[in-house]
Amino acid sequence: MTIRRLVALACGIGAWALAAGALAQPVPKTVLRVAPHADLKTLDPVAASIVITRMHGLMIYETLFAWDANLQPKPQMVESFSTSPDKLTWSFTLRPGLKFHDGQPVTTRDVIASLKRWMARDTIGGKLAEYTDRMEASDDRTFLLHLKRPMALVPFALGSAVGQIPVIMRESDATSDPMKPITETIGSGPFRFNREEWRSGAKVVYDRNPDYVPRQEPPDGLAGGRVVKVDRVEWLIMPDPATAAAALQTGEIDIWEQPSQDLVPVVAANKEIKVERYSNLANQVMLRPNSLHPPFDNPKARLALAYATDQAEFLAAGFGDEEWWRRCNAYFICGGPNGTEAGTEGYAKPDLETARRLLTESGYNGEKLVLSTSNDIAPIGRMAEVAAASLKRVGFTIDLQVSDWGTVTTRQQNRGTPDQGGWNLFVTYASGATMQSPLTNIGTNMACDKAWAGWPCDAEAEKLRGAVVDAPDDASRTLAVETLHRRLAEMQPYRVLGQFDQPYARRSTVSGVLKAPVMLFWNIEKK
Repeated sequence: MTIRRLVALACGIGAWALAAGALAQPVPKTVLRVAPHADLKTLDPVAASIVITRMHGLMIYETLFAWDANLQPKPQMVESFSTSPDKLTWSFTLRPGLKFHDGQPVTTRDVIASLKRWMARDTIGGKLAEYTDRMEASDDRTFLLHLKRPMALVPFALGSAVGQIPVIMRESDATSDPMKPITETIGSGPFRFNREEWRSGAKVVYDRNPDYVPRQEPPDGLAGGRVVKVDRVEWLIMPDPATAAAALQTGEIDIWEQPSQDLVPVVAANKEIKVERYSNLANQVMLRPNSLHPPFDNPKARLALAYATDQAEFLAAGFGDEEWWRRCNAYFICGGPNGTEAGTEGYAKPDLETARRLLTESGYNGEKLVLSTSNDIAPIGRMAEVAAASLKRVGFTIDLQVSDWGTVTTRQQNRGTPDQGGWNLFVTYASGATMQSPLTNIGTNMACDKAWAGWPCDAEAEKLRGAVVDAPDDASRTLAVETLHRRLAEMQPYRVLGQFDQPYARRSTVSGVLKAPVMLFWNIEKK
């Protein structure tokens, strides 16, 4: 990408911005403009685990607890909590004065309904549900969580910032069918969703919530005081990386949330731009098969994926220079607290003959398989092309179907066969915070219908995952993680494709970006 090309694009961006502005209402004084990694399609953070929806959810909703920068849970909506001597009853009292954007007070009825909805959808929520006997409200601010057996990780679960997050909704929204995304956007968080100025495919707007009262503690990751220091945040959808790079260069945007790796050197050369990491853990790339339908209902076909693929081919295509990526076969992230690679030693390099043999033994006969992807997120699109080529080498017949990212993520929820709108494979990636623990890793949940898109099913893996949660100390937990990992290496709920660091780019007029599992927009100042 040349500077001349960037300047030419910048001229076009100026005209685009003027045209878009003509449709908008007058904006507040301080506006933070951001190019996010994808367009916002799904508004319900309990219905979708995709990052853009999680970012949206954290803007307008809150959770009972929140993870700090070290992924430790701290009270957020909760003022105080306690446990009974037998560790089977937890009591939580909400902070006074919490209210939704429509003016209604937040009560424990809203909390209990919201937690039940989340437990029906999320990996960590489902695990907490297994331990839960019942929840009951003592009054409008205090509720009790009764457990069947002790679970020390309750605050960690209630503060989850990964997968489908346990946001607190109004009771009327939370009692809806958990399998159907809601379209309401009334939370109690520091921002309000501006539906009137939402332009799908172009612009998403959030206004500062003037009624929000932050906690008094300093901000720390997702925890602490969520102090909003701008009047408005605008997400300007720019799927073309060159357009986003030019917009950042000229000041049309203030932050580029996920800059294309090949353009990082270009924007970093500008003295007015800073390129930084906003997470302490690398992200994980995966090739996810659909375990509901042949051939991937057979573990041998899923295992063939591991032998057919070379992580370096995917990572180089997706993220360029090896400075930003590394090979890793750990389901729970190399460099994380659970980063074992036990059982994956045979997948370090491709073994095409073994892949072909396993494919034959799985009963696969060359049927067309749909690999669903999008070029809206360029690395994913490029890695999907690598997947198609790699799998064809060992005998898979791949139909690479490209659409917008919103369509891809909506399709992922379809359990039908590919000719009924379903799918067989997709490439994606998830944050290190999501994947670093057996409790939060959405892909290693093998609880059948309760699992994430792909719906792998293995009772033994679920038994071993439960053993990790039940482990009484760090030493026994480490052993339990290794045993679980060996089982996952055999069953292959997804093919681990390695990991990468994702930088963000900001103009020097912007400061205060917090380290967290996703980009946050409170605490940010703009000069």
